[in-house]
Amino acid sequence: MSSLSGTRSSAEREVKFAVPPSFRMPSFEGVAEGVKASPRPSEKLSTTYLDTDDFRLARWGVSLRRRVGEGWTVKLPADHNDSLLVRTEHTFAGNYTRPPVEAVDLVRAFIRTAELRPQASLKTLRRHVELHDADGKRVADVVDDQVSVVEGRRTARKFREVEVELADDTPTRLLDDVVDRLRQAGTSRPDPTPKYLRALGQRAPERPEVRIAKIGSKASAGEVIRSALARSVVRLIEHDPVVRLDLDSEGVHEARVATRRLRSDLRTFRSLLDSAWTMALRDELGWLANLLGDVRDGDVLLERLRRPVAELPDADKQRVVVVLGSAQAMRDEAQRALIATLRGERYFTLLDSLVVAANAPPLRSEASSPATDILPNLVRGPWRSLAKTVKSLPDTPSDAELHDVRIRTKRLRYATEATAAVGGRRARKLARRAAELQDVLGDLNDSVFAERWLREAGSDTSSASEAFAAGELAGLEWATADRCRASWRRVWRKVSAPKLRRWI
Repeated sequence: MSSLSGTRSSAEREVKFAVPPSFRMPSFEGVAEGVKASPRPSEKLSTTYLDTDDFRLARWGVSLRRRVGEGWTVKLPADHNDSLLVRTEHTFAGNYTRPPVEAVDLVRAFIRTAELRPQASLKTLRRHVELHDADGKRVADVVDDQVSVVEGRRTARKFREVEVELADDTPTRLLDDVVDRLRQAGTSRPDPTPKYLRALGQRAPERPEVRIAKIGSKASAGEVIRSALARSVVRLIEHDPVVRLDLDSEGVHEARVATRRLRSDLRTFRSLLDSAWTMALRDELGWLANLLGDVRDGDVLLERLRRPVAELPDADKQRVVVVLGSAQAMRDEAQRALIATLRGERYFTLLDSLVVAANAPPLRSEASSPATDILPNLVRGPWRSLAKTVKSLPDTPSDAELHDVRIRTKRLRYATEATAAVGGRRARKLARRAAELQDVLGDLNDSVFAERWLREAGSDTSSASEAFAAGELAGLEWATADRCRASWRRVWRKVSAPKLRRWI
């Protein structure tokens, strides 16, 4: 179950085919060893898809539908593994005519302030066959849908679609066998086009709302900037539902990285962008990054605390239950504050601004020059800032000073990655080295934060055993931090190798 009230989430792994009306479905009996086919009674389905008038959901590969008798379903962007589509669908109970608030919440980042309206109405005759293994367990479904798209009182067009959907734990090799049987019966290659897009016909949008352009060797600086911004905007918007569902801590992590990378790229490219626009957008991104950071700090703290706790004897684990509970409470409070923000106008306005930034940032005239002529120079600033900061450190720098090094390392890494298309092999290697240094210093920062939090938690409790447990965990974090303090210069020497900077 999702953390959104009334939501049921399920994984979907399928292959889709567009087939002609004359296609004859083959038998699947014995399609693989021990597999039996069981035809099920046919069904008549009535489905309505909602979207904005400019088809924002369709442009993002998202759908929101109401199916009579089944309630509302949201399907988020799919991952493609060859011809296999992998996506999670979220179903909301209820047969009301308006979508539930929780369903709209899940697609809010894609539609922002635009209104949802019915865009396609489908009548479907569904025939399907269940495949079972030798033990009678369902391993797959083969679904044959004959679809009529209804406009008013008339049928505007028809199409037919065949889907093969695997059960959760079914090996993909069965899929290969079923697909081979379908291909032998005359299907063409798998076609991942969603049913909703087929239903739209000529109205279906041809381009995503934010397109990540491929950068060639002759790209202009402006093209590189647009591509870099678009990549992070897509990353942020696509992870918005993951943050809201709160089922995977990587959602917050990915959204936070996207906001930080956007801020860094705007800083790197600021000489090629309108300055007032850049400053205002960076400020708003900083506001969002701080909220995401509060939740991410809680996630990292919990992850760090759970690792040593898992190795303790059962009797000792009881002493740290309250400590973990306090960390969880802190994290959950930050999550509630974040979700409240994600439902506000300020956030929607920021996302609208980011979509504009990804598609048409306010570039200065110099940005039309070849990227190879301009962008390598823009990496020199982050490099010189980092090198100067490291050079000025005392023999035993403070944790605060090393945190500053980490921030500057991250700027160098992001600037290098943003321009790697024109920097080539050395740029990519410099970015990898910077990432290694960032990881070491990030581990140090996380350990320092965890140690400080644990010592405060130990001093706040009236239980001697809980205080002792917090102290033990704090000692482990101190040891980890000390190892990072001892090792970061070795990694720095790799980052500072002169040959990695010849391209700038």
